[in-house]
Amino acid sequence: MKVLNMGTQKHTKIVIEDEPHPVNGANHEYAVIGAKDPLGQNTSFARMIFQTGPVKEAGVNGCHHEDLLNIVLHRLEAFQAGHFKCRENAQAITKIEEALHWLNYRTRKRESRGVEGTTAL
Repeated sequence: MKVLNMGTQKHTKIVIEDEPHPVNGANHEYAVIGAKDPLGQNTSFARMIFQTGPVKEAGVNGCHHEDLLNIVLHRLEAFQAGHFKCRENAQAITKIEEALHWLNYRTRKRESRGVEGTTAL
């Protein structure tokens, strides 16, 4: 288990729960753990399991980057529609939309080459 030095760190920590994949070098299992409760226990808030292997070869076995980005985008848009509207949220929304654009662009390019969902480069 490795703790990442990113995220809010004040109230939660991000924990890597697996070893990097031998082919792509990415980790696939993460958890967000909260600060200790009054009984001294850590609260697990979320566990993310990312796709391991191409969908056409391994089937759907985890979430994708776009899934998490869309969740955060949805929450920020809700804040913007309510009492917590601010410039910083608007900027974050723009950057998340940009990240989604580039990830979707990469997917469309792979689809046009007929390699989406495979290990082919």
